[in-house]
Amino acid sequence: MKYNFDEIIKRGKRNSIKWNSKYYKAMFNNHEDLLSMWVADMDFRVSDGIQNRLKKLIDHGIYGYGAIDDEYYEAIIRWNKLRNGWDIPKEAICHTPGVVPAINYILQTYTKEKDSVMIFTPVYGPFKRSIINNKRTVVTCPLLKDENNNYNLDFQKMEMLIKEKDVKMIIFCSPHNPIGRVWRKEEIEKVADICLNNKVLMICDEIHSDLIFGDNKFVSYGNLDEKYLENGIICNAVSKTFNLAGMQVSNIIIHNVVLREKYKQTLALYNIGAPNAFAIEAVKGAYLESDEWYEEMKEYIYSNMVFAKEYIDKNLPKLKYNIPQGTYLGWIDFNAYNLYGKDMEDAFEEQIKVGIDYGHWFGEEGKGFIRMNFACPREVVVEALTRIKKYIDNIEK
Repeated sequence: MKYNFDEIIKRGKRNSIKWNSKYYKAMFNNHEDLLSMWVADMDFRVSDGIQNRLKKLIDHGIYGYGAIDDEYYEAIIRWNKLRNGWDIPKEAICHTPGVVPAINYILQTYTKEKDSVMIFTPVYGPFKRSIINNKRTVVTCPLLKDENNNYNLDFQKMEMLIKEKDVKMIIFCSPHNPIGRVWRKEEIEKVADICLNNKVLMICDEIHSDLIFGDNKFVSYGNLDEKYLENGIICNAVSKTFNLAGMQVSNIIIHNVVLREKYKQTLALYNIGAPNAFAIEAVKGAYLESDEWYEEMKEYIYSNMVFAKEYIDKNLPKLKYNIPQGTYLGWIDFNAYNLYGKDMEDAFEEQIKVGIDYGHWFGEEGKGFIRMNFACPREVVVEALTRIKKYIDNIEK
C-alpha cells in the first residue's frame, strides 16, 4: 500500500471530540482515560490529493470570502458518475454545512410543528433529536431482526403507521447506520413507492454510501426513476469517506425544482452561503485526486472488520457480530451478558476502558448492542478486543 493506515497519530491533545477527554468525557460519565472507538471519525491521515490542495491554499495566505466554482460541482458530479453511475444535474446540488444541519433545515422547510416524521430504528440518534428539537412528532418503524441479527424493512408496518399517524416525511438511512445494511434497489423502490402513494416526502441520507464492502452494491436513490426523484431529497458529503467531518460541508441533492427553491429560501433565511475556502478545496481534492487513497482505505478497513469477526468468533463466541455490508461501524450484540443501560456504561467505562457508541443511543431496539468504529489502525482494534476479552473472561470465571 502507498498509504500507511497502521500509523498511530496522537490526537488526545488536539481539539478532537473523539480523542481529547476534555471534550468526550461528557459523553462517558466524566471518564477521561478511554480508548476511543466511538463517533464516526477516522484515525487516518487524509489523502495526498486533499493535503496538497490545502497546502496550496495555506501558502496563498488569504482566506477571504469565496464562492463555489465549476470545478467544485464537476468534482461531485464526476465522483457520483464514476462510483454509482448517477448523473447529478449541477443545478440540483445545494451546499449545506453538514447533513445533520441539513436535516433540520429540511424539517423546517417541508413540515410544520406536530407533523409526524418516520425513522427506522435502531438508527442514528440525531435523526430523532432533530425531529424533537423542531417540535415535530417522531414515528418509529422498527426494523425486523432475525436470530442472526440480519435486518430487514417492515413494509407492512411502515405503510400502516404512515396512514395511522398521518406521516408527512420519512428519514431513510442508506446504507443504514448503525446496522451496516446496504439496501437493495427493490427495497429502496418499495419504500419510495409507499412514500409516493401516500404523499410522504422521502429524505435519503447517503453519507456512508462510498463505504460498501464485499460483494454488496450500493444503489443511490438518485439511480431510481424520475417519479421518485421528484419526491425525494438526497443528503451526501465527503466527511465519512475522506475523514473530513471537521470541514462542515455536505451536498444536498434536490431534483424537484419547487422543492429545491423552497430549500434555498430556508438557507437564505439563515444566511448560509458558500462553504469556507478550505472546505471547497478539500471537496475537490477528495473527489478529483484521491481515488488511490480511497481504494486502499476501503481495503484496510475491510481487513479490520474481517479480523474482528474472526477474533470474536474464536475468543468471544457469545457475542454476535456480522461484518457490515456498508459503513465502517461494527454492530455487536452483547445481549448474552445482560448488559443494559448504566450496567453497560459502567462495564465499558470503568473496567474495559473503551469508548464506544452504546446501542441504546440508537433507540430502544439497540439495547444490549454496541457500535464500534473500525476506521482506525489495526493495533487499536486488537487492543479494544483484547480488553473486552479480558473483561468477559473475568466475569465468566
